[in-house]
Amino acid sequence: MTQLQKVQAQVNDLNQFNVATLPATIDVPTYDRSKVKAGIVHIGVGGFHRAHQAAYINELLKQPGNEQWGICGVGLLEANRGLRDVLQKQDNLYTVTIRHPNGQIDNTVIGSMVEFLFALDDKQAVIEKMAHSDTKIVSLTITEGGYNFHPSTGEFDYTNPDIMHDIANPNDPITAFGYLTAALKQRKEAGLPAFTVQSCDNIQHNGHVTRKMLLAFADKQDVELANWIKQNVAFPNAMVDRITPISKQSDIDYVVQAYGVADGWPITCESFAQWVIEDNFSNGRPNLENVGAQLVKDVTPYEKMKIRLLNAGHSVLGLLGSIHGYSTIDETVSDPLFAKYLRSFMDLEVSHLLEQLDGIDLEQYKDTLLDRFSNPNIKDSLTRICSESSAKLPKFLIASINENLALNRDVSLATLVVAAWCLYSDKGVDEQGQALEIQDVMAKELKQFAQKTANNTLSFIELNSIFGYLPQSQQFVDGYTKAIKALYEPNSKISHLMAATLETKEH
Repeated sequence: MTQLQKVQAQVNDLNQFNVATLPATIDVPTYDRSKVKAGIVHIGVGGFHRAHQAAYINELLKQPGNEQWGICGVGLLEANRGLRDVLQKQDNLYTVTIRHPNGQIDNTVIGSMVEFLFALDDKQAVIEKMAHSDTKIVSLTITEGGYNFHPSTGEFDYTNPDIMHDIANPNDPITAFGYLTAALKQRKEAGLPAFTVQSCDNIQHNGHVTRKMLLAFADKQDVELANWIKQNVAFPNAMVDRITPISKQSDIDYVVQAYGVADGWPITCESFAQWVIEDNFSNGRPNLENVGAQLVKDVTPYEKMKIRLLNAGHSVLGLLGSIHGYSTIDETVSDPLFAKYLRSFMDLEVSHLLEQLDGIDLEQYKDTLLDRFSNPNIKDSLTRICSESSAKLPKFLIASINENLALNRDVSLATLVVAAWCLYSDKGVDEQGQALEIQDVMAKELKQFAQKTANNTLSFIELNSIFGYLPQSQQFVDGYTKAIKALYEPNSKISHLMAATLETKEH
């Protein structure tokens, strides 16, 4: 047994009793958690929510008069069982380790989640919590796939077996939509005002998307309820941002050493955080502007900036870096060629598509992105970055390609990324022959189309649900064909193709 393992065996779990004994250097809740009510019910308590929305609420609760804005977390999936066990043992407390690029570390215990409900234990308890008069907001981080829309059409997918079940069984829900409608129906029947449904996912117009999907679902289940939702429920759009890698054993070990207690599911994240929200709520809201969030009339230009630069930038580095053999974002962007390629992509193929925003210096924002990506203390894996690319790239990257093609502008940098995605999906190995871990609900379909590339250069982009009308653009087809042929040459190197693309772009 190592010395660290001996220490771990002797320490107590983090909980409400021992939080007061933590070192003075650790930021702990200064408010009385026993007086906090859950005004927010949050579905999908992943690492991002706990590092972002819950952290903002934690800061707000430190200011007197905000006790009604605590969080009740909800897990709908079997995969949430482990988190339930950890939070139960820890009185819903957990640690956040904030790692700055310069090596500074801020240690925080978050206390804003005062309750956690695991739906598979008691579905009715979840519905009743949402329907309770204390609940003013039900928020969501359920990933892009959780919104149940077709990537190519944006329309609700009624063929999903879980959705079919929920439409037919209103009191036995499986999906977020089933729970939302069941709770809203109870509120309607009780004469209570509707809660706000607040998406916190990385989806452009996330509030509009949530509204469209929920109304599509509710309309099939209960037309009268759907009309009530349409008239009474607010769905504010929001833009969220904080890089939050998946928790690792090293994060657990760090907490033991730094805090002297054990946290079964700690969070590590970067210091940067941003939350821009449309000021559109059904039934009151927390004063998040007092803790650094921006409340605006229209979030659209902010989210477009973030999606097209940060999220697309992640995908650029993720796909190209994975093929090269890199494993993390900071490792990839520390390579001057990859950093130059990313900056050129942002400068030459994205910036002109964005609006000038009050309070935002676009050049400084791009500089900050490169600093954040290069943070050596945030080991964000390329596997995570590339996960569910089929849901991400149509919005992050392909949307910019389509806009540029309409303007008759060059898209060679983005085109190489699409070609790299084909190779990534087809071969599933990096240039050293090491297997890539591909996590995508469409992985089989992507591979099927990519594998036909040897006989049909355009096969991959003929996957209509992802690429839409791209194969009809001769400009794109010419560039893509060139990139594919170069990538599939024996002993081809992604770095050489990147350098050649940059050189052509510059001239």
